[in-house]
Amino acid sequence: MNDKKTDKKVILQTIIGQGILPLFYWESPSVCLEVMRTLYRAGVRAIEYTNRGTAALDNFTMLKKTLAVEAPDLYLGIGTIKSAAEAKAFIKAGADFIIAPIVNPEVAAVAAESDMLWIPGCMTPTEIYTAQQLKAAAIKIFPANIVGPEFISSIRELFQDQVFIPTGGVEIDEDNVRAWFKAGVKAVGFGSRLISKDILKTENYDLLYENTLEALRLARLAQKQ
Repeated sequence: MNDKKTDKKVILQTIIGQGILPLFYWESPSVCLEVMRTLYRAGVRAIEYTNRGTAALDNFTMLKKTLAVEAPDLYLGIGTIKSAAEAKAFIKAGADFIIAPIVNPEVAAVAAESDMLWIPGCMTPTEIYTAQQLKAAAIKIFPANIVGPEFISSIRELFQDQVFIPTGGVEIDEDNVRAWFKAGVKAVGFGSRLISKDILKTENYDLLYENTLEALRLARLAQKQ
């Protein structure tokens, strides 16, 4: 595997640089591949595929093999990793980074063994502190729509220099995206607000392409404020 693929700092800077992290899961492998191709065509270079269904590992394995040829500069991470066994399985399948909805020390240990970027999900200051002790370079604030940008503003001084990426309910809306970046986040995660079930069911890749361009534009604007 290319050394660049395992460089945690390069991957994290790629996510921060694009300002967004698209994430999704779908059963159909062909649809998953077309979604990846569309996101890549729009300019995305880091994507999270979520471990939220029985086809996740098979689909991920296929995506890694195909995209290694089609999009060699794309970082493909796996999300919704809650156990060490899951982490090991997807690392074996070629995951470039690991994202979790929770802080599990066992997953942190597996990621550390592979010198891999691990981004755990946190909702409280205690969870954030615990994640920092486990060497999390970035932290996913989840669910973002419950805590809101005000939460980041309130705790930012407690956790200076920590990279936060809110996920869950972030809107493709200038005011919403701007509020998150103003609060101090470095990127925002976009799930169903970007890759909706309707888009997946109807295979409306043109709409996904336009939405992705807009999300990237809003993130770039917000980063400059």
